[in-house]
Amino acid sequence: MTLGQLCNSLWDFQSRPDVITPALSQSFLQPRSPHDPRILSPPDSKAIVDGNLKLILYITFSPPDSKAIVDGNLKLILYITFSPPDSKAIVDGNLKLILGMVWTLILHYSISMPMWDEEEKGGDGQHKTPKQRLLGWIQNKLPEISIHNFSRDWQSGRALGALVNSCVPGLCADWNQWDQTKPVDNAREAMKQADNWLGIPQVITPEEIVDPNVDEHSVMTYLSQFPKSKLKPGAPLCPGLNPKNACAYGPGIEPVGNFVMKKAVFTVETISAGMGEVLVHVEDPAGHKEEAKVTANNDMNQTYSVFYIPKVTGMHKVTVLFAGLHINKSPYEVDVGMAQGDSSKATAQGPGLEPAGNIANKTTYFDVYTAEVEVVIMDPAGKKNVVVSQIEDKGNSSYRCTYKPTLEGAHTIYVTFAGGQISKSPFTVNIGEACNPSLVRAKGRGLQPKGLRVKETADFRVFTKGAGTGELKVTIKGPRSG
Repeated sequence: MTLGQLCNSLWDFQSRPDVITPALSQSFLQPRSPHDPRILSPPDSKAIVDGNLKLILYITFSPPDSKAIVDGNLKLILYITFSPPDSKAIVDGNLKLILGMVWTLILHYSISMPMWDEEEKGGDGQHKTPKQRLLGWIQNKLPEISIHNFSRDWQSGRALGALVNSCVPGLCADWNQWDQTKPVDNAREAMKQADNWLGIPQVITPEEIVDPNVDEHSVMTYLSQFPKSKLKPGAPLCPGLNPKNACAYGPGIEPVGNFVMKKAVFTVETISAGMGEVLVHVEDPAGHKEEAKVTANNDMNQTYSVFYIPKVTGMHKVTVLFAGLHINKSPYEVDVGMAQGDSSKATAQGPGLEPAGNIANKTTYFDVYTAEVEVVIMDPAGKKNVVVSQIEDKGNSSYRCTYKPTLEGAHTIYVTFAGGQISKSPFTVNIGEACNPSLVRAKGRGLQPKGLRVKETADFRVFTKGAGTGELKVTIKGPRSG
């Protein structure tokens, strides 16, 4: 009989020790001639009783079947015979003997012998224990689920559905939507699909596999059938809906590298997620949300092109939804930096940038033509935080900067755009003294109240030293001007 039939017979024997199945009877209990080469010598039979299984099994089979063993195919019938005392131990229901022998066979033929993916790829699987190899294979199949053992991590039944679906996408497509409060139902559905369409018999019940105290050997025995399972024709594969199978990639969702007022773009791929709509929301550091622009590309991978334009610096949260649910790794955190651009294309002009003509304590201004600007003014003492500038958005990418210097002398004005100096920046502006008319003096014959005659030249002088910078204007009023 096959190894699977042997296991089933032993399970029946465990539950009903009074019944010996025909397969067991023919394999273990049929009379042997004293000269039958399949009868073990006493030392070997004692090894079985000790559970060591370090023995020489005298197995007889037809030549084609022996070649199958050599090929590792295990398409054979094992005829194992024991000396009378040992066979009596089986008849008496010595479960330690029976199950120890069966587990050793399972560990060797079902778990240790199969060719694993990691070995096929030249991995280090040959240096691991059978348990580690099986666990590693499952972890590679289920990267989105944390699996570290063969007991508690299978409690919800969803991991089993995920494993079935990873072997054949669409067989348990909706496993991630299964109700975690119904673990038995979840496990039953997954095991039923595996039995019907992958040919994986249920050597353990759904109730047992979701039990946190389940025997790990039983779970390993069941799961060891998945690596080389084959899909039967006619399986009812359903694309289902699995937003976690959708993915996003591109600079627009990278943690760094995006800037204010610059378009951030990325792509969403939904080929394995089923049918649904893609929605993207961007939340800035202040909590303001905007919907990004999403365009379907109508290609074979069902991709969508997405872009948004951040307006402020700081950490942004980009939420990508497929059919109303988060895709894998959503939401994304994106740190938006200062705007970057071509500072050489920005210009500035106005009286506030003229080398001369500005005076202390008098407000002046200049205009900057660009998308976004920053102004720093350094006074004659080399201080940059004394002269305060105000920037007014005039529209059409034009800004007016107004400032009021407090000291006379040369001021240096730095105008930057996107972190770089604009054309001709920095500007040097000489600020004159503040205007104080009370310090202006005037004297001369032309200002005397008496002594002037008609048609004679009347002159006088005006002294402005210390009065600051200003325009001098003289007005003369005669007797008839009034």
